Amino acid sequence: MTIISAMRFALAIAVAGAVGSATAQDKSAQNKEIQAQHQPAGKGVLSLLPADATTEHSIDTAQGKLAYTATAGTLAFFNETGEQSAAVFYTAYVAKDAGANRPLTFVFNGGPGAASAFLNLGLVGPRILDLGPDARNFAHAELRDNPDTWLQFTDLVLIDPIGTGWSRTVKPGDGKDFWNVGSDASAMAKVVALYVDKNNRAASPKYLLGESYGGFRAAKVARAVQREQGISVNSIVMLSPLLEGWLTFGDDGSALRAALVLPSLAAAELERKGAFSAQALASAEKFAMTDYLTTLAGPTPQGQAGDAFYQHVAQVSGLPLDLVKQQRGFVTGAFVKNLRADKIVSLYDATFAVDDPFPEQKSGHAPDPILDAVARAYGGAFANYARHELGFKTEMTYQLLASDVIQHWDWGKGGRPGVGVESDLRVLLGFDRSFRVLIAHGYSDMVTPFAETRYLLDHLPPFGPAGRVSLKLYRGGHMVYLNPQSRKAFSSDAAAFYREE
Repeated sequence: MTIISAMRFALAIAVAGAVGSATAQDKSAQNKEIQAQHQPAGKGVLSLLPADATTEHSIDTAQGKLAYTATAGTLAFFNETGEQSAAVFYTAYVAKDAGANRPLTFVFNGGPGAASAFLNLGLVGPRILDLGPDARNFAHAELRDNPDTWLQFTDLVLIDPIGTGWSRTVKPGDGKDFWNVGSDASAMAKVVALYVDKNNRAASPKYLLGESYGGFRAAKVARAVQREQGISVNSIVMLSPLLEGWLTFGDDGSALRAALVLPSLAAAELERKGAFSAQALASAEKFAMTDYLTTLAGPTPQGQAGDAFYQHVAQVSGLPLDLVKQQRGFVTGAFVKNLRADKIVSLYDATFAVDDPFPEQKSGHAPDPILDAVARAYGGAFANYARHELGFKTEMTYQLLASDVIQHWDWGKGGRPGVGVESDLRVLLGFDRSFRVLIAHGYSDMVTPFAETRYLLDHLPPFGPAGRVSLKLYRGGHMVYLNPQSRKAFSSDAAAFYREE
Protein backbone atom coordinates (compact mmCIF):
# COMPACT_ATOMS: atom_id res chain seq x y z
CA MET A 1 0.00 0.00 0.00
CA THR A 2 1.38 3.43 -0.92
CA ILE A 3 1.63 6.24 1.60
CA ILE A 4 -1.31 8.10 0.13
CA SER A 5 -3.38 4.91 -0.06
CA ALA A 6 -2.67 4.34 3.62
CA MET A 7 -3.77 7.90 4.34
CA ARG A 8 -7.04 7.35 2.52
CA PHE A 9 -7.81 4.12 4.33
CA ALA A 10 -6.82 5.53 7.70
CA LEU A 11 -9.98 7.63 7.94
CA ALA A 12 -11.26 8.38 11.39
CA ILE A 13 -9.58 6.04 13.65
CA ALA A 14 -9.41 3.11 11.32
CA VAL A 15 -6.42 1.82 9.36
CA ALA A 16 -6.74 -1.18 7.05
CA GLY A 17 -5.95 -4.28 9.02
CA ALA A 18 -5.72 -2.43 12.34
CA VAL A 19 -7.78 -4.05 15.01
CA GLY A 20 -7.90 -2.81 18.56
CA SER A 21 -9.57 -5.22 20.89
CA ALA A 22 -9.78 -5.89 24.55
CA THR A 23 -11.30 -8.91 26.19
CA ALA A 24 -13.50 -8.45 29.24
CA GLN A 25 -13.72 -11.82 30.97
CA ASP A 26 -15.45 -13.01 34.06
CA LYS A 27 -15.21 -16.75 34.56
CA SER A 28 -17.25 -16.99 37.73
CA ALA A 29 -20.11 -19.44 37.81
CA GLN A 30 -22.34 -16.74 39.27
CA ASN A 31 -21.92 -14.45 36.26
CA LYS A 32 -22.58 -17.29 33.81
CA GLU A 33 -25.74 -18.13 35.71
CA ILE A 34 -26.91 -14.51 35.45
CA GLN A 35 -26.21 -14.51 31.70
CA ALA A 36 -28.20 -17.70 31.24
CA GLN A 37 -31.17 -16.23 33.11
CA HIS A 38 -31.39 -13.16 30.90
CA GLN A 39 -30.52 -14.54 27.44
CA PRO A 40 -32.67 -17.24 25.86
CA ALA A 41 -31.02 -19.94 23.81
CA GLY A 42 -30.68 -19.53 20.04
CA LYS A 43 -29.14 -16.07 20.03
CA GLY A 44 -25.64 -17.09 19.09
CA VAL A 45 -22.94 -14.77 20.35
CA LEU A 46 -25.61 -12.53 21.90
CA SER A 47 -25.99 -15.14 24.63
CA LEU A 48 -22.70 -13.77 26.00
CA LEU A 49 -24.28 -10.38 26.68
CA PRO A 50 -25.51 -9.83 30.23
CA ALA A 51 -28.53 -7.85 31.33
CA ASP A 52 -28.23 -4.06 31.40
CA ALA A 53 -26.17 -2.79 34.34
CA THR A 54 -27.11 0.46 36.10
CA THR A 55 -24.87 2.08 38.71
CA GLU A 56 -24.83 5.33 40.69
CA HIS A 57 -21.85 7.72 40.72
CA SER A 58 -20.81 11.28 41.45
CA ILE A 59 -18.03 13.56 40.25
CA ASP A 60 -16.58 16.89 41.34
CA THR A 61 -16.71 19.59 38.67
CA ALA A 62 -16.13 23.34 38.59
CA GLN A 63 -19.88 23.70 39.09
CA GLY A 64 -19.87 21.47 42.17
CA LYS A 65 -20.61 17.80 42.78
CA LEU A 66 -22.54 16.13 39.99
CA ALA A 67 -24.47 12.93 40.73
CA TYR A 68 -25.30 10.70 37.78
CA THR A 69 -26.57 7.29 36.76
CA ALA A 70 -24.57 5.15 34.37
CA THR A 71 -26.16 2.41 32.28
CA ALA A 72 -24.20 -0.08 30.21
CA GLY A 73 -26.61 -2.12 28.16
CA THR A 74 -28.00 -3.17 24.82
CA LEU A 75 -30.96 -2.35 22.60
CA ALA A 76 -32.48 -5.14 20.52
CA PHE A 77 -33.19 -5.09 16.79
CA PHE A 78 -35.82 -7.43 15.36
CA ASN A 79 -36.40 -8.67 11.82
CA GLU A 80 -39.65 -8.97 9.85
CA THR A 81 -40.49 -12.31 11.47
CA GLY A 82 -40.27 -10.86 14.96
CA GLU A 83 -37.01 -12.61 15.80
CA GLN A 84 -34.11 -10.70 17.28
CA SER A 85 -31.54 -9.93 14.62
CA ALA A 86 -28.98 -7.85 16.52
CA ALA A 87 -28.09 -6.11 19.77
CA VAL A 88 -26.53 -2.64 19.95
CA PHE A 89 -24.35 -1.84 22.94
CA TYR A 90 -24.55 1.61 24.49
CA THR A 91 -23.30 3.49 27.53
CA ALA A 92 -25.59 6.18 28.94
CA TYR A 93 -24.81 8.83 31.54
CA VAL A 94 -27.77 10.74 32.99
CA ALA A 95 -27.48 13.49 35.57
CA LYS A 96 -29.73 12.95 38.57
CA ASP A 97 -32.62 15.32 39.31
CA ALA A 98 -31.95 17.30 36.11
CA GLY A 99 -35.39 17.07 34.52
CA ALA A 100 -36.82 15.22 31.53
CA ASN A 101 -36.18 18.12 29.13
CA ARG A 102 -32.41 18.23 29.70
CA PRO A 103 -30.39 18.06 26.47
CA LEU A 104 -29.64 14.51 25.33
CA THR A 105 -26.63 13.82 23.10
CA PHE A 106 -26.11 10.64 21.08
CA VAL A 107 -22.42 9.99 20.45
CA PHE A 108 -20.55 7.78 17.98
CA ASN A 109 -17.03 7.43 16.68
CA GLY A 110 -16.00 6.86 13.10
CA GLY A 111 -13.93 4.50 11.03
CA PRO A 112 -16.33 3.20 9.90
CA GLY A 113 -15.48 0.40 12.28
CA ALA A 114 -14.66 2.25 15.49
CA ALA A 115 -16.49 1.84 18.78
CA SER A 116 -17.38 4.78 21.01
CA ALA A 117 -14.72 4.23 23.70
CA PHE A 118 -12.52 6.93 22.16
CA LEU A 119 -14.99 9.75 22.79
CA ASN A 120 -16.22 8.13 25.99
CA LEU A 121 -12.84 7.97 27.76
CA GLY A 122 -11.17 10.67 25.68
CA LEU A 123 -13.57 13.61 25.76
CA VAL A 124 -17.17 13.60 26.94
CA GLY A 125 -17.57 10.90 29.62
CA PRO A 126 -17.30 11.35 33.40
CA ARG A 127 -14.17 9.21 33.43
CA ILE A 128 -11.15 9.99 31.28
CA LEU A 129 -8.02 8.07 30.31
CA ASP A 130 -5.04 10.06 31.61
CA LEU A 131 -2.11 9.60 29.22
CA GLY A 132 0.37 11.54 31.35
CA PRO A 133 1.73 15.11 31.17
CA ASP A 134 2.82 14.73 27.53
CA ALA A 135 -0.37 12.86 26.55
CA ARG A 136 1.75 10.01 25.16
CA ASN A 137 2.15 7.61 28.09
CA PHE A 138 -0.06 4.98 26.47
CA ALA A 139 1.39 1.97 28.29
CA HIS A 140 0.76 3.40 31.76
CA ALA A 141 -2.50 5.29 31.15
CA GLU A 142 -4.87 5.54 34.11
CA LEU A 143 -8.57 6.28 34.48
CA ARG A 144 -9.53 9.33 36.51
CA ASP A 145 -12.51 11.63 36.89
CA ASN A 146 -13.05 14.07 34.05
CA PRO A 147 -13.81 17.53 35.50
CA ASP A 148 -14.62 18.76 31.97
CA THR A 149 -17.17 16.05 31.21
CA TRP A 150 -19.97 17.11 28.90
CA LEU A 151 -22.35 15.57 31.43
CA GLN A 152 -22.28 19.01 33.04
CA PHE A 153 -24.54 20.33 30.28
CA THR A 154 -26.04 17.28 28.53
CA ASP A 155 -26.96 13.69 29.21
CA LEU A 156 -24.98 11.29 27.04
CA VAL A 157 -25.69 8.08 25.12
CA LEU A 158 -22.59 6.59 23.50
CA ILE A 159 -23.37 4.04 20.78
CA ASP A 160 -21.28 1.24 19.29
CA PRO A 161 -22.44 0.54 15.70
CA ILE A 162 -23.05 -3.09 14.84
CA GLY A 163 -19.81 -5.04 14.50
CA THR A 164 -17.94 -2.73 16.88
CA GLY A 165 -17.63 -2.74 20.66
CA TRP A 166 -20.11 -5.31 21.97
CA SER A 167 -22.71 -4.75 19.23
CA ARG A 168 -23.37 -7.89 17.18
CA THR A 169 -25.88 -9.60 14.92
CA VAL A 170 -27.35 -12.97 15.89
CA LYS A 171 -26.03 -14.53 12.69
CA PRO A 172 -22.37 -13.61 12.05
CA GLY A 173 -22.83 -13.04 8.33
CA ASP A 174 -25.69 -10.56 8.82
CA GLY A 175 -23.35 -7.82 9.98
CA LYS A 176 -22.70 -6.85 6.37
CA ASP A 177 -26.34 -5.79 6.06
CA PHE A 178 -25.50 -2.83 8.31
CA TRP A 179 -22.12 -1.94 6.80
CA ASN A 180 -23.05 0.69 4.26
CA VAL A 181 -23.79 4.40 4.43
CA GLY A 182 -27.59 4.16 4.27
CA SER A 183 -28.14 1.11 6.48
CA ASP A 184 -25.73 2.46 9.09
CA ALA A 185 -27.61 5.77 9.30
CA SER A 186 -30.95 3.95 9.58
CA ALA A 187 -29.62 1.65 12.31
CA MET A 188 -28.28 4.57 14.36
CA ALA A 189 -31.59 6.41 13.87
CA LYS A 190 -33.37 3.32 15.20
CA VAL A 191 -31.12 3.30 18.28
CA VAL A 192 -32.00 6.93 18.93
CA ALA A 193 -35.71 6.16 18.68
CA LEU A 194 -35.47 3.08 20.90
CA TYR A 195 -33.57 4.89 23.62
CA VAL A 196 -35.86 7.92 23.55
CA ASP A 197 -38.95 5.73 23.84
CA LYS A 198 -37.52 3.40 26.49
CA ASN A 199 -36.42 6.30 28.71
CA ASN A 200 -39.29 8.73 28.04
CA ARG A 201 -37.00 11.43 26.62
CA ALA A 202 -39.23 12.76 23.83
CA ALA A 203 -39.23 16.24 25.43
CA SER A 204 -35.43 16.50 25.55
CA PRO A 205 -33.55 18.63 22.99
CA LYS A 206 -31.59 16.10 20.95
CA TYR A 207 -28.01 16.49 19.75
CA LEU A 208 -25.65 14.27 17.79
CA LEU A 209 -21.87 14.17 18.25
CA GLY A 210 -19.59 12.29 15.90
CA GLU A 211 -15.86 12.04 15.34
CA SER A 212 -14.33 11.60 11.86
CA TYR A 213 -16.62 9.23 9.91
CA GLY A 214 -18.83 9.73 12.95
CA GLY A 215 -19.19 13.39 11.93
CA PHE A 216 -20.30 12.23 8.47
CA ARG A 217 -22.59 9.76 10.25
CA ALA A 218 -24.11 12.54 12.39
CA ALA A 219 -25.38 14.41 9.33
CA LYS A 220 -26.77 11.21 7.79
CA VAL A 221 -28.43 10.15 11.06
CA ALA A 222 -29.98 13.60 11.54
CA ARG A 223 -31.74 13.16 8.19
CA ALA A 224 -32.62 9.50 8.78
CA VAL A 225 -34.07 10.00 12.26
CA GLN A 226 -36.37 12.72 10.92
CA ARG A 227 -37.41 10.78 7.83
CA GLU A 228 -37.74 7.30 9.34
CA GLN A 229 -38.44 7.83 13.05
CA GLY A 230 -40.24 11.18 13.18
CA ILE A 231 -37.71 12.67 15.60
CA SER A 232 -36.08 16.05 15.06
CA VAL A 233 -32.46 16.75 15.95
CA ASN A 234 -31.76 20.21 17.34
CA SER A 235 -28.07 20.43 16.45
CA ILE A 236 -25.01 18.38 15.60
CA VAL A 237 -21.38 18.58 16.72
CA MET A 238 -18.66 17.21 14.45
CA LEU A 239 -15.08 16.53 15.50
CA SER A 240 -12.51 16.14 12.69
CA PRO A 241 -15.29 15.11 10.31
CA LEU A 242 -15.22 13.56 6.89
CA LEU A 243 -17.50 15.83 4.88
CA GLU A 244 -16.90 15.25 1.17
CA GLY A 245 -15.15 12.16 -0.19
CA TRP A 246 -14.09 13.87 -3.42
CA LEU A 247 -11.81 16.09 -1.36
CA THR A 248 -10.55 13.58 1.19
CA PHE A 249 -10.17 10.63 -1.21
CA GLY A 250 -9.94 12.39 -4.55
CA ASP A 251 -7.27 12.74 -7.20
CA ASP A 252 -3.70 12.81 -5.84
CA GLY A 253 -2.79 15.33 -8.54
CA SER A 254 -5.53 17.79 -7.61
CA ALA A 255 -4.15 21.26 -6.97
CA LEU A 256 -7.11 22.02 -4.71
CA ARG A 257 -6.57 18.95 -2.55
CA ALA A 258 -2.88 19.76 -2.18
CA ALA A 259 -3.71 23.35 -1.22
CA LEU A 260 -6.15 22.19 1.45
CA VAL A 261 -3.59 19.81 2.99
CA LEU A 262 -0.71 22.31 3.11
CA PRO A 263 -2.04 24.41 6.06
CA SER A 264 -2.00 21.35 8.34
CA LEU A 265 1.62 20.65 7.40
CA ALA A 266 2.38 24.32 8.01
CA ALA A 267 0.83 24.06 11.49
CA ALA A 268 3.05 21.06 12.31
CA GLU A 269 6.15 22.89 11.07
CA LEU A 270 5.31 25.97 13.14
CA GLU A 271 4.88 23.75 16.19
CA ARG A 272 8.28 22.12 15.53
CA LYS A 273 9.94 25.53 15.36
CA GLY A 274 8.14 26.78 18.49
CA ALA A 275 6.69 29.56 16.33
CA PHE A 276 3.02 28.62 16.23
CA SER A 277 0.59 31.53 16.21
CA ALA A 278 -2.77 32.23 14.62
CA GLN A 279 -1.18 34.96 12.53
CA ALA A 280 1.62 32.74 11.21
CA LEU A 281 -0.81 29.98 10.32
CA ALA A 282 -3.17 32.44 8.63
CA SER A 283 -0.28 33.57 6.44
CA ALA A 284 0.48 29.97 5.45
CA GLU A 285 -3.19 29.31 4.74
CA LYS A 286 -3.40 32.41 2.53
CA PHE A 287 -0.35 31.25 0.56
CA ALA A 288 -1.90 27.80 0.16
CA MET A 289 -5.14 29.17 -1.30
CA THR A 290 -3.53 31.80 -3.54
CA ASP A 291 -0.01 31.50 -4.99
CA TYR A 292 0.40 27.81 -4.15
CA LEU A 293 -2.98 26.79 -5.61
CA THR A 294 -2.67 28.83 -8.79
CA THR A 295 0.92 27.69 -9.39
CA LEU A 296 0.06 24.01 -9.03
CA ALA A 297 -2.97 24.48 -11.29
CA GLY A 298 -0.83 26.06 -14.01
CA PRO A 299 2.28 25.00 -15.95
CA THR A 300 5.15 23.55 -13.94
CA PRO A 301 7.22 26.53 -12.70
CA GLN A 302 10.69 26.87 -14.20
CA GLY A 303 13.89 28.85 -13.66
CA GLN A 304 14.35 31.33 -10.82
CA ALA A 305 10.62 31.66 -10.31
CA GLY A 306 10.32 27.91 -9.89
CA ASP A 307 13.24 27.76 -7.49
CA ALA A 308 11.73 30.53 -5.35
CA PHE A 309 8.35 28.79 -5.33
CA TYR A 310 9.77 25.42 -4.27
CA GLN A 311 11.89 27.07 -1.61
CA HIS A 312 8.82 28.71 -0.12
CA VAL A 313 6.84 25.46 -0.18
CA ALA A 314 9.71 23.68 1.59
CA GLN A 315 9.87 26.43 4.20
CA VAL A 316 6.14 26.35 4.85
CA SER A 317 5.74 22.55 4.89
CA GLY A 318 9.00 21.53 6.56
CA LEU A 319 9.73 19.04 3.76
CA PRO A 320 13.22 18.81 2.20
CA LEU A 321 13.70 21.12 -0.77
CA ASP A 322 14.89 18.31 -3.06
CA LEU A 323 11.75 16.31 -2.34
CA VAL A 324 9.50 19.32 -2.96
CA LYS A 325 11.15 19.83 -6.35
CA GLN A 326 10.85 16.15 -7.18
CA GLN A 327 7.14 16.24 -6.33
CA ARG A 328 6.72 19.50 -8.33
CA GLY A 329 5.25 21.10 -5.22
CA PHE A 330 2.60 18.44 -4.57
CA VAL A 331 3.27 17.42 -0.97
CA THR A 332 0.05 15.53 -0.18
CA GLY A 333 1.57 12.04 0.09
CA ALA A 334 5.19 12.80 0.82
CA PHE A 335 5.18 13.73 4.48
CA VAL A 336 4.78 10.41 6.34
CA LYS A 337 8.28 9.14 5.44
CA ASN A 338 9.99 12.43 4.64
CA LEU A 339 8.84 15.14 7.04
CA ARG A 340 11.38 14.16 9.70
CA ALA A 341 14.72 12.47 9.01
CA ASP A 342 14.71 8.76 9.97
CA LYS A 343 11.25 9.16 11.48
CA ILE A 344 7.74 8.17 10.51
CA VAL A 345 5.05 10.81 11.07
CA SER A 346 1.50 10.12 12.22
CA LEU A 347 -1.38 10.80 9.86
CA TYR A 348 -3.41 11.70 12.92
CA ASP A 349 -1.03 14.42 14.10
CA ALA A 350 1.84 15.58 11.89
CA THR A 351 3.64 16.95 14.97
CA PHE A 352 4.13 13.40 16.28
CA ALA A 353 6.97 11.26 14.91
CA VAL A 354 8.73 8.07 16.03
CA ASP A 355 11.73 6.10 14.79
CA ASP A 356 10.94 4.56 11.41
CA PRO A 357 10.78 0.76 11.87
CA PHE A 358 11.31 0.27 8.11
CA PRO A 359 13.72 3.02 7.02
CA GLU A 360 14.81 1.07 3.94
CA GLN A 361 11.30 1.23 2.44
CA LYS A 362 10.16 4.24 0.42
CA SER A 363 6.54 4.10 1.52
CA GLY A 364 4.97 3.65 4.93
CA HIS A 365 4.00 0.12 5.91
CA ALA A 366 4.10 0.36 9.71
CA PRO A 367 1.02 0.96 11.89
CA ASP A 368 0.27 4.60 12.56
CA PRO A 369 2.31 5.58 15.65
CA ILE A 370 -0.61 7.35 17.34
CA LEU A 371 -3.51 5.14 16.29
CA ASP A 372 -1.77 1.91 17.19
CA ALA A 373 -0.91 3.11 20.69
CA VAL A 374 -4.24 4.82 21.32
CA ALA A 375 -6.23 1.78 20.22
CA ARG A 376 -4.38 -0.50 22.62
CA ALA A 377 -4.75 1.93 25.51
CA TYR A 378 -8.42 2.81 25.02
CA GLY A 379 -9.57 -0.69 24.17
CA GLY A 380 -8.21 -2.31 27.30
CA ALA A 381 -9.19 0.61 29.52
CA PHE A 382 -12.81 0.64 28.38
CA ALA A 383 -13.33 -3.12 28.70
CA ASN A 384 -11.94 -3.00 32.24
CA TYR A 385 -14.01 0.10 33.09
CA ALA A 386 -17.25 -1.38 31.77
CA ARG A 387 -16.68 -4.66 33.58
CA HIS A 388 -15.56 -3.40 36.99
CA GLU A 389 -17.03 0.11 37.38
CA LEU A 390 -20.19 -0.17 35.30
CA GLY A 391 -20.91 -3.82 36.09
CA PHE A 392 -21.32 -5.03 32.49
CA LYS A 393 -19.65 -8.42 32.76
CA THR A 394 -19.24 -10.36 29.53
CA GLU A 395 -16.72 -12.74 28.00
CA MET A 396 -17.28 -11.26 24.55
CA THR A 397 -14.32 -9.46 22.97
CA TYR A 398 -14.66 -5.67 22.86
CA GLN A 399 -13.85 -4.60 19.29
CA LEU A 400 -12.53 -1.06 19.49
CA LEU A 401 -11.46 -1.08 15.83
CA ALA A 402 -13.21 -3.79 13.84
CA SER A 403 -11.28 -4.86 10.73
CA ASP A 404 -14.28 -6.78 9.34
CA VAL A 405 -16.34 -3.59 9.26
CA ILE A 406 -13.51 -1.58 7.70
CA GLN A 407 -12.76 -4.12 5.01
CA HIS A 408 -16.36 -4.88 4.04
CA TRP A 409 -17.84 -1.38 4.20
CA ASP A 410 -19.93 -0.57 1.13
CA TRP A 411 -19.41 3.07 0.13
CA GLY A 412 -21.82 2.88 -2.80
CA LYS A 413 -21.39 3.04 -6.57
CA GLY A 414 -18.98 5.97 -6.48
CA GLY A 415 -16.80 4.46 -3.77
CA ARG A 416 -15.31 6.67 -1.09
CA PRO A 417 -14.80 9.67 -3.41
CA GLY A 418 -18.52 9.60 -4.19
CA VAL A 419 -19.87 10.09 -0.66
CA GLY A 420 -20.60 13.38 1.05
CA VAL A 421 -22.82 15.26 3.46
CA GLU A 422 -22.78 18.78 2.04
CA SER A 423 -26.25 18.24 0.57
CA ASP A 424 -27.50 16.85 3.89
CA LEU A 425 -26.21 19.91 5.74
CA ARG A 426 -27.85 22.21 3.19
CA VAL A 427 -31.23 20.55 3.72
CA LEU A 428 -30.91 20.48 7.52
CA LEU A 429 -29.97 24.16 7.65
CA GLY A 430 -32.39 25.25 4.95
CA PHE A 431 -35.48 23.50 6.29
CA ASP A 432 -35.01 24.30 10.00
CA ARG A 433 -33.91 27.83 10.88
CA SER A 434 -33.07 26.76 14.44
CA PHE A 435 -30.77 23.89 13.42
CA ARG A 436 -27.08 24.55 14.19
CA VAL A 437 -23.72 22.90 13.53
CA LEU A 438 -20.48 23.09 15.50
CA ILE A 439 -17.38 21.67 13.79
CA ALA A 440 -14.04 21.23 15.59
CA HIS A 441 -10.64 20.38 14.10
CA GLY A 442 -7.04 19.99 15.21
CA TYR A 443 -4.58 22.10 13.23
CA SER A 444 -2.11 19.31 12.46
CA ASP A 445 -4.59 16.59 11.45
CA MET A 446 -3.64 15.02 8.11
CA VAL A 447 -6.56 12.55 7.95
CA THR A 448 -9.29 15.19 7.66
CA PRO A 449 -7.44 18.52 7.26
CA PHE A 450 -9.21 21.54 8.72
CA ALA A 451 -8.86 23.56 5.50
CA GLU A 452 -11.14 21.09 3.70
CA THR A 453 -13.92 21.94 6.13
CA ARG A 454 -13.28 25.67 5.88
CA TYR A 455 -13.45 25.43 2.09
CA LEU A 456 -16.81 23.65 2.17
CA LEU A 457 -18.31 25.98 4.75
CA ASP A 458 -17.16 29.00 2.76
CA HIS A 459 -19.18 27.69 -0.18
CA LEU A 460 -22.45 27.05 1.66
CA PRO A 461 -25.33 29.43 0.94
CA PRO A 462 -25.77 32.20 3.56
CA PHE A 463 -28.37 30.42 5.68
CA GLY A 464 -29.92 32.83 8.15
CA PRO A 465 -29.85 33.77 10.89
CA ALA A 466 -26.08 34.25 11.00
CA GLY A 467 -23.81 32.13 13.18
CA ARG A 468 -25.65 28.82 12.84
CA VAL A 469 -22.54 27.05 11.54
CA SER A 470 -19.27 27.56 13.40
CA LEU A 471 -15.75 26.18 12.99
CA LYS A 472 -13.41 25.91 15.98
CA LEU A 473 -9.71 25.07 15.66
CA TYR A 474 -7.36 23.75 18.34
CA ARG A 475 -3.76 22.72 18.83
CA GLY A 476 -3.33 19.02 18.13
CA GLY A 477 -4.37 16.51 15.53
CA HIS A 478 -7.30 14.32 14.56
CA MET A 479 -8.05 13.40 18.18
CA VAL A 480 -7.72 16.88 19.66
CA TYR A 481 -8.69 15.51 23.07
CA LEU A 482 -5.25 13.90 23.38
CA ASN A 483 -4.05 17.46 24.10
CA PRO A 484 -5.38 18.30 27.61
CA GLN A 485 -5.54 22.05 26.93
CA SER A 486 -7.38 21.55 23.65
CA ARG A 487 -9.77 19.08 25.26
CA LYS A 488 -10.64 21.63 27.91
CA ALA A 489 -11.06 24.42 25.34
CA PHE A 490 -13.26 22.29 23.09
CA SER A 491 -15.43 21.24 26.02
CA SER A 492 -15.83 24.89 27.03
CA ASP A 493 -16.80 25.87 23.47
CA ALA A 494 -19.28 22.99 23.35
CA ALA A 495 -20.89 24.10 26.62
CA ALA A 496 -21.36 27.59 25.15
CA PHE A 497 -22.85 26.04 21.99
CA TYR A 498 -25.42 24.15 24.07
CA ARG A 499 -26.27 27.24 26.13
CA GLU A 500 -27.18 29.10 22.94
CA GLU A 501 -30.04 26.68 22.24
